[in-house]
Amino acid sequence: MTTSGPTAAAIASARRHGVGDLLHRTARRYPGRLAVVAGDLRATYEEFDTAVNRAAHALTGRGLRPGDRLALLSHNCWQFAVVAFATAKLGVVLVPVNFMLTAPEVAYLLRHSGARGIVAEDALVPTAETALADAGVANAIRGWIGPAGAVAPAGWDAVDGWWRDGPAEAPDVLVGDDDPVRLMYTSGTESRPKGVLLSSRSLISQYVSCAVDGGMSADDVEVHALPMYHCAQLDCFFSVDVYLGATSVILPGPDPAVLLATIAAERATKLFCPPTVWISLLRHPDFAASDLSSLRKGYYGASPMPIEVLRELQRRLPDVALWNFYGQTEMAPLATILGPHEQLERAGSAGRAAVNVETRVVDFDGVPVPPGTIGEIVHRSPHAALGYYADEARTAEAFTGGWFHSGDLGVLDADGYLSVVDRMKDMIKTGGENVAGREVEEAVYQLDGVAEVAVFGISHPYWVEAVVAVVVPRTGVDLTADQVHAHARERLAAFKCPKYVVFADALPKNPSGKILKRELRATYASLAQSES
Repeated sequence: MTTSGPTAAAIASARRHGVGDLLHRTARRYPGRLAVVAGDLRATYEEFDTAVNRAAHALTGRGLRPGDRLALLSHNCWQFAVVAFATAKLGVVLVPVNFMLTAPEVAYLLRHSGARGIVAEDALVPTAETALADAGVANAIRGWIGPAGAVAPAGWDAVDGWWRDGPAEAPDVLVGDDDPVRLMYTSGTESRPKGVLLSSRSLISQYVSCAVDGGMSADDVEVHALPMYHCAQLDCFFSVDVYLGATSVILPGPDPAVLLATIAAERATKLFCPPTVWISLLRHPDFAASDLSSLRKGYYGASPMPIEVLRELQRRLPDVALWNFYGQTEMAPLATILGPHEQLERAGSAGRAAVNVETRVVDFDGVPVPPGTIGEIVHRSPHAALGYYADEARTAEAFTGGWFHSGDLGVLDADGYLSVVDRMKDMIKTGGENVAGREVEEAVYQLDGVAEVAVFGISHPYWVEAVVAVVVPRTGVDLTADQVHAHARERLAAFKCPKYVVFADALPKNPSGKILKRELRATYASLAQSES
């Protein structure tokens, strides 16, 4: 049976289930519960929802409509959380931007996304100004996140004014389940990042998987220290806490001393960190003296956890249950989970498919391979993205055969546990950040005197993987590592720049001319040994 006209609209309104609705419903269930702690600010769910409604009306007053894009360039803060949910209530597509990017890199994202404007924190306003000018954004909305009591720069609008004043009721906007609400840019093997479109259906089904398989609950008190521009912190953890009614303590970054002190002061029960940050906590002189007795749940992802670090965590934090989350932005981002009882028994495994995910390993024709056989990891799930923004060809390729093709190589065992063995896309994961080798190569190729370059990752005791560039100079040209480093820093965010630069007479290649990066990784695997 189908309906149309006013009845269909009424049914759609009654069935609404967007990301913005989650906060409203939690505020109705737990109005007085502590929702967000950020610096001196402590907001209940009722106060959080009201702030978001006011900010949404402010954005509407500045001309934003459903489907418009708004960039957000900021470290973690209260205003980040408010803008993220205000855009979701309006059906405005939020474009979180990595705050480590250079102005030309930000300009590309603004231009590609067609953003109507940008919200930027005070320290990043110069980057945002340059990016807006380079991208040619006319009549841009400029939201400013600044210190309390400070005056916004000329041409910028204080975000604090958006959420402090104005109508407190929710905006009258119906956002459909599969209307896009998020545009996340992710690095690939290509020289430019791809824009991944996520809907409320993608995100909320992923929130359910995180909550169910990740042991999350309304009584959690979680510290959010990793960047919220990244889908892991924003969507595996912060937004799930909002959905459930848990308390979120927002820190601007993962400074280990501050993180340890905050866990103790707020009696935090839950923490997500990539392996590099867990290592920094273990190695910090305050670790042993910090009161971490409230901590019950720990999560890691972004890169594999070294087994010796895993053992140390379990020894020094025996009451903390650990989960490994594996996925990628296109899966909103969770795909598989390794649970607490499996950590040592199946160390290195990415676990099994989450509750709302089906995972296979297939050959190049998309046919499932037997257990124990290497193939490409593919998923079928409502978590999956709507596709790549303004890129039909890549979208079609990624969803060939009705499955999302991850580009990762893996092995499933007979019990359905996944091991990721390599990355088809040659992604380097360093310090929890994705770096595309191809993007770094193209930057290095712009240096006069470079004949060839290959960029790849090697194991590193702190960064888990470090970026390495092997450079073949042109005949008769003398290049130095310092020259390559300086050249890269001018063109790339710091985390993308090579940590090691080595020179060679030639690069190893197969008969068809393809550079053998696996061979390079083996040859230069010991570069980081001195830093162990």
